Amino acid sequence: MCGIVGMVGTSAVNQRIYDALTVLQHRGQDAAGIMTAQDGELFMRKDLGLVRDVFQQKHMLKLKGNIGIGHVRYPTAGADSAHDAQPFYVNSPYGICLGHNGNLTNARELTEVLVREDRRHLNTGSDSEVLLNVLASELERVGTPRVTPADVFAAVSAVYRRCRGGYAVTAMVIGHGILGFRDPNGIRPLVIGRRESKKGTEWMLASESVALDMLGFDMMRDVAPGEAVFIDEQGRFYAQQCVAMARHTPCIFEYVYFARPDSIIDNISVYKARLRMGEHLAEKIKRERPQHDIDVVIPIPDTSRTSAVQVAQLLGVKYREGFIKNRYIGRTFIMPGQEQRAKSVRSKLNAIDLEFRGKNVLLVDDSIVRGTTSAQIIDMAREAGARKVYFASAAPPVRYPNVYGIDMPDTAELVAAGHTDEEVRDIIGADWLIYQDLEDLEHAVRHDNANIKDFDTSCFSGEYVTGDVTPEYLERLQGERSDEAKQQRRLGAGRSLKSVSIL
Repeated sequence: MCGIVGMVGTSAVNQRIYDALTVLQHRGQDAAGIMTAQDGELFMRKDLGLVRDVFQQKHMLKLKGNIGIGHVRYPTAGADSAHDAQPFYVNSPYGICLGHNGNLTNARELTEVLVREDRRHLNTGSDSEVLLNVLASELERVGTPRVTPADVFAAVSAVYRRCRGGYAVTAMVIGHGILGFRDPNGIRPLVIGRRESKKGTEWMLASESVALDMLGFDMMRDVAPGEAVFIDEQGRFYAQQCVAMARHTPCIFEYVYFARPDSIIDNISVYKARLRMGEHLAEKIKRERPQHDIDVVIPIPDTSRTSAVQVAQLLGVKYREGFIKNRYIGRTFIMPGQEQRAKSVRSKLNAIDLEFRGKNVLLVDDSIVRGTTSAQIIDMAREAGARKVYFASAAPPVRYPNVYGIDMPDTAELVAAGHTDEEVRDIIGADWLIYQDLEDLEHAVRHDNANIKDFDTSCFSGEYVTGDVTPEYLERLQGERSDEAKQQRRLGAGRSLKSVSIL
């Protein structure tokens, strides 16, 4: 999962793109990058690390221009080195920069075609670079010094014909404008913002509406699945449906975990969706344990707070903050290695003993993926004196890999894969475990005003909405996503960097 931003302003955009990336930092903490342009010249800064660490004053001063794009990266399969930091750039045609959120399911096949037929050279193993080169190859067919919006939309239409998977894209065609488009299923989010200044109209594209709010842009709407939008350097806005919407199925995990609660995605409030998740979870608890002995409900910060409040209210028990979070530690789910994730849990959370001592505690989390974090948190609750520790997940069991841009591990690393709920309970050490039902989760996220009937629930159901995910593809992906495979890649990258000069 990554965060993307694109902006066409009437004044310098460097600081505003930086500010937007800080708001989207929760979507990726591995690397960050900004590219801007002025008078046909490109300015770039990207590196590993948080936004605040990658960009210093000396870098910001060099990011000139009223147009630019930004990216925060969370490493997905095969893309976890400094060379994979985005945005990516190719100098032909025109000079194109691209930031990408998602994953192409046919990246390997596209790579072979790009090298063999399009005569493109790829520097990384990232599918984002593949997508950039497909776009560049299609724009190259225009063959004129200037491209029109119609030319851009024709190129994007060809990208849709060639690329499969889940993706949202912001791209900058130097000297021309900013482009944004979204996969035909609308799996990954992308919103459009507008702001009137004294000098004219400014436009912004972002992964989440909270970035628009923070910078004073009015949210116009979401980019529709299969739609492309183009804003030229003069601030003129163009939009075109480049491919028919397949079936609007946004990723339900955005609402469970990734998105900020103050965001609105596809006309659905993330905050209200999480409130409804808590309501459905509480109703299930009352059905399964009408005579429960829960003394207190405690959320595992931060994502589960909204759901936990509703659980406590409907159960008629106390809600308490039992864990204090160190806000300077990254989100454990999106850390690249199991060893790093395990070490971070204790440094990330500290239990308030008096909220646990002698009590039957219900811990509420947004989801359970590997189970190791849950097990450590349950141990902390017992060490703090809890008599019994119950565990509730606002999401169903995660039993399948996500192939559309969330780097969920191979099946062997998913605690619920191949295990019953009772077995998972024993593995994580809880006295009782309850999961949200998938039907209830979908009902919680679904909203009448959004006109969305279905979601991508593949990590829970194993049903992949693009229809092209085969057992062979999943087997290959598992080999790429295991912690062992990632460690081998990092070691290989470290050796290769000895002979490469990085500026």
